[in-house]
Amino acid sequence: MFTQENLDELLAFEPNDAEVISLYINADPAENTPEAIKLQVRGLLKEAGQNHTADVERIEQHFELVHDWRKPGVALFSCAERDFFHAYQVAVPFRNRVRVGNKPYVKPLLHFTKYYGHYGVILIDKIGARFFEFHLGELQNTAGTMGEDVRKLKHGGGSSATGMRGGQGTGRSEDETAQRNMREAAEAATRFFKRRQIRRLFIGGTAENVALFHEMLPKQLQSCIAGTFAMDMDASEQEVKERSLQLLHELNAERERKLVEQMLNGAASGGNAVTGLGPTLRMVCDGRVDTLIVSDGFRAPGYRHLTSGYLSASPDEGLFGDDNFEEVADVVNEAVDRTIEQGGHVEVISENPQLEGAGRIGALLRY
Repeated sequence: MFTQENLDELLAFEPNDAEVISLYINADPAENTPEAIKLQVRGLLKEAGQNHTADVERIEQHFELVHDWRKPGVALFSCAERDFFHAYQVAVPFRNRVRVGNKPYVKPLLHFTKYYGHYGVILIDKIGARFFEFHLGELQNTAGTMGEDVRKLKHGGGSSATGMRGGQGTGRSEDETAQRNMREAAEAATRFFKRRQIRRLFIGGTAENVALFHEMLPKQLQSCIAGTFAMDMDASEQEVKERSLQLLHELNAERERKLVEQMLNGAASGGNAVTGLGPTLRMVCDGRVDTLIVSDGFRAPGYRHLTSGYLSASPDEGLFGDDNFEEVADVVNEAVDRTIEQGGHVEVISENPQLEGAGRIGALLRY
């Protein structure tokens, strides 16, 4: 399981004059055989050049001897000169890519944790409910509750004085029993999710049951609801996982579209937003970036002032005032690291033509 501590360790790693190979792989065995995936790894590692033989050997050895082929997403980071090697396997595949630089390339991991961190699912019907806690595409905990079987009432089995729970019948109607079951399910859901810091909650069932159950949840859980869907209570855990991942993808695609629109509108009106590499780097270095927005896969060379640490897309921007600067292989990755260090947010966005047309990078500003 990839954790915030793992991300912090990657961000803190300073190889000094050495370089780090960062490799992301879609190792989904449903799409390719292990041998085909190994060939893809070798092909990507050729891009690392001839100066990283020890790193290449270590990565290839990982896939030969250590790799767990049950998880489709793989992120590896190797710097043999500093005896640094970390491999993370997750439940969601990455897009294949390799980077060589003076720091671990973490943008895909930031994107991944934003998409799939801490979410819950509830399946509800008139009899009971099932609860699921997911993190990064993996099931963490599950529980359930069952009330009185409403179907008994349809056949008259639960309407007598001896037919109810605990032998205390009240002649309740089917609707009354269903509502009581749902109230108990809402209370159980509140207990289940109370200790779990979920960011989003999805509810599955019929439209009628979902709407009724929604109103019975406390305000705190209602505020987390991100979507609803149709699903039978007997669905498998794998079905629940796949449907919730699909919903997350759709939800985040819409959120990203709105975020890019907000940035473009703000920049166009002279508000608290900028687009393009040069203006965005200036805002990053001034500590004004609240949310850095970057196209997935975007990288660009740039420059760093050795005295001030100021980043620039070009030494000709007139920002340095002297020749005391150095070239940076990927100034975009530097901007990502700097934004995180300053307490800002980073959004890595895929397949957005508007962002591509605006220079592939921009920011929403604090002021």
